[in-house]
Amino acid sequence: DLHTHSLLSDGALIPSELVRRARVTGYRAMAITDHVDESNIDTVLKQLIRVCARLNSDGGFKAVPGVELTHIPVAHIPAMVKKARTLGACIVVGHGETIAEPVEGGTNLAFIRSKVDVLAHPGLITARECGLAARNSVCLEITGRSGHSLTNGHVALIAKKCGARLVLNTDTHSPSDLITVEKAEKIAIGAGLAPSDFRRMQKNALELIRNI
Repeated sequence: DLHTHSLLSDGALIPSELVRRARVTGYRAMAITDHVDESNIDTVLKQLIRVCARLNSDGGFKAVPGVELTHIPVAHIPAMVKKARTLGACIVVGHGETIAEPVEGGTNLAFIRSKVDVLAHPGLITARECGLAARNSVCLEITGRSGHSLTNGHVALIAKKCGARLVLNTDTHSPSDLITVEKAEKIAIGAGLAPSDFRRMQKNALELIRNI
């Protein structure tokens, strides 16, 4: 799961409880990707890097510090992606053009051009954008989050046509958002994907964090 939030942004849980609940649910790894922009990226990422290092000390779980760049003005996206990586974000998620929020047009394309790791809830992503995502190795998200998930079927269909990589994330904000692997597979199948596609999605996520 490469897209979760703690109370360092708008999540309900401190990072340690988020990881503990994830472990009990059956997770082996997760990225904590709190919402950031220019106003808070330095402080949030510094705290996440520190706490993830402590949470990983027993070797039984991998907590990965990351960010979700959220509602960034399109013109500022390239610089913010670069800044996130410079500050040590291991996973950079771009808050895509979900139909559930008034995201600025052009956001998907700017994040893809900037080569984020994951484009979250990309909404009605175009074939052109999807093709560029495939070439830039940007993973597109199938999401378990209510509202954002309304376009999962479209994202799955166009990603398969264009050869773009997919991952399945929860966009967790509260304990009830965490899901079992069985529930995750059902979400993928509900989006029109096959069990084999779901296994590929799991591998895509593991490849992103394997060397972190």
